[in-house]
Amino acid sequence: MPKMKTKSSVKKRFKMTATGKVLAGPGKKRHMLRNRSPKVKRQNTGTQVLEHQDALTVLQWAPYGLPR
Repeated sequence: MPKMKTKSSVKKRFKMTATGKVLAGPGKKRHMLRNRSPKVKRQNTGTQVLEHQDALTVLQWAPYGLPR
């Protein structure tokens, strides 16, 4: 049976924690930032833990796991 393919964008955009949770960078931080308050822009830095259902979807796209 041939290997399953991993979506290339998933390898670049997501990471996995040691406990198996999926980390992702928040969206909406590339353009039109003048409309957002400084607080919202500050909270949008770093990474966030995905909800369980979203994490299951991401893990389906990466059948052999994600980088840690």
